[in-house]
Amino acid sequence: MTSIRLRLLLSLLAMLLIAAVVMGALTYRNVLAETEGLFDYQLRQMALSLRDQGEIAADQVGPLTDEQLDFVIQIWTIDGRTIYASRAHESLPGRAVLGLADVTVSGAVWRTFSVATRDRVIQVAQPRQIRQRLAAGAAFRSVTPLLLLAPLMALAIWWLAAVTLAPLRRLAAQVRQRDDRSLEALPQAGLPDELTPLVSAINALLIRLGGSLEAQRAFVSDAAHELRSPLTALTLQVQLLERASDEATRRDALAELSQGIGRATRLVEQLLTLARSEPGAPAVPMRSLDLAETVRQSLSGVVALAAARDVDIEMLAQASPRAVGDAGEIGVMVRNLVDNAIRYSPRGARIELRVDVREGAPLLQVDDSGPGIPAAERERVFDRFYRGATGDEPGTGLGLAIVRGIATRHGASVILGDSPLGGLRVTVRFPAP
Repeated sequence: MTSIRLRLLLSLLAMLLIAAVVMGALTYRNVLAETEGLFDYQLRQMALSLRDQGEIAADQVGPLTDEQLDFVIQIWTIDGRTIYASRAHESLPGRAVLGLADVTVSGAVWRTFSVATRDRVIQVAQPRQIRQRLAAGAAFRSVTPLLLLAPLMALAIWWLAAVTLAPLRRLAAQVRQRDDRSLEALPQAGLPDELTPLVSAINALLIRLGGSLEAQRAFVSDAAHELRSPLTALTLQVQLLERASDEATRRDALAELSQGIGRATRLVEQLLTLARSEPGAPAVPMRSLDLAETVRQSLSGVVALAAARDVDIEMLAQASPRAVGDAGEIGVMVRNLVDNAIRYSPRGARIELRVDVREGAPLLQVDDSGPGIPAAERERVFDRFYRGATGDEPGTGLGLAIVRGIATRHGASVILGDSPLGGLRVTVRFPAP
């Protein structure tokens, strides 16, 4: 049973039924008790009203034949002689117990009230069965309105549930009418307090979704723009190769074409890496790993570039801190940081990598001797395809964007600063495992 309306209706109807049964039972019991007390009061008042009557003549003594009377009145003299009986009955109480009492005669129970005067004893009696029948009838009549009202209450509950849940149905209809391009916020005016947090959460989700879609559109647009230049250059280089008139020119054109293909390949690889590191990408399994060993293994991918530029890479690991993450993604981050440091450092420079633990958190630092990044640009360089004034070294402007994306997925922070070597220091602080 997943319907809120059905569960609400069944719950309210069950509560109504239980309340009606309890109230009906209590009312029935109370009316029975009150009716019994009223009948006892009538017995008492009738007996006391006859107590002060005068002498009854002998010709008045005898049974009355009115069978409609529920009460039987008997009067005895002090010596036990019957001087009055209100009606005939096959078996009447033959003795009097002063006050209220239950007297059994021939298996039938009578409720009696007797009072004694100076010269007579007066008894008013009523069959218990008649009293119970009358009391039950009165009690049932008192419960009947409740029984008649219960179905009306059930219909009222059904109608109230429908009216109460109407805003939820309208909200569902509004969401159902949306398409993948309708990301406007849902209206909150006139909504119940219980639905306002839900609509606020949906609107926040729509804002995040809109931002994500806008970021994807911007990414595709920027990627298309960035790919256009190398592809155009490759086309021109192919044309130069075709028009080469001698072997030397052909070799130069072929070398340029090879370098262009390499740059285009690197750009595509970085685009794919950036797409995998963007928020919302499929999650990767996080495991405990040795950060120093992961960094050491990642350096194998940049050894050739460092050798070609005569750059010395030094790694300092004072400890072997444990971090929680994906070794492959951390390796990509390390290679991008070292690749940037190599490309922007002069020939024969030195790059230092430091792996340490500070305040219980694993730490990775990369120092280079390049031109560095001005403080005013240190936040913008994390934007995709942004290139600062860092010299003539060609690049895609994706390296630091990839670094921040991977760091964010690992809950790490990336801080740019000045390096003691004269260039840029990049500090990646991982959360404590």
